Amino acid sequence: MIPYPLPKRLLDKAVAAALLALSLPVILLVLAAMSLDTLLYSRDRGSFLYREPRISRGRAFDLFKFRTLRSEALERAGGHARLLEADAENLTLVGRRILKPWYLDELPQLLNVLRGDISLVGPRPWPPELVERQVAEGRDYRRRIVAGLTGRAQVTKGARIPYEELDLEYVRRAETLSTWALVRYDLGILRKTVRVITRGEGLNY
Repeated sequence: MIPYPLPKRLLDKAVAAALLALSLPVILLVLAAMSLDTLLYSRDRGSFLYREPRISRGRAFDLFKFRTLRSEALERAGGHARLLEADAENLTLVGRRILKPWYLDELPQLLNVLRGDISLVGPRPWPPELVERQVAEGRDYRRRIVAGLTGRAQVTKGARIPYEELDLEYVRRAETLSTWALVRYDLGILRKTVRVITRGEGLNY
């Protein structure tokens, strides 16, 4: 197992708690928009939050997200909504116009960080079946490292670099850097994540 050092855990919890507090007005606006959406469009009705089974450091947990898929599409997702989110027809109005472009559907994952399910920075958590497929192909790093809310792959928009190479670069740094050097590296990725979010570089329709 790749260590999850105490300074990194403390950074995760402190930043996640601060972000939740700062984003409370945004969360309230999102909930209001989702409420209006479900009143106006029957196809968009359903729960505001949903959970997906994911793997972090070999352990299964429930990943929290604001619902972006229409209920009938969510039933077809089979625990991996990402596969259907690229088609605008599967998304609610709020999911298409607000949540996906600005990554606001990911906000509830700050609760996962506070619970210790994931870190702020690391390879994104994958569904169990995809992790098993990756392990069968000889790549087991998702069993060994704590997954992240964001990571190298998420901040490298437009670069023609396979996500796996970026994930493995982070894994190598987590294995070789000193604790404080890793914390500084995480802070750099978090700064880049903020730039990506403020440019609205999520899915656009």
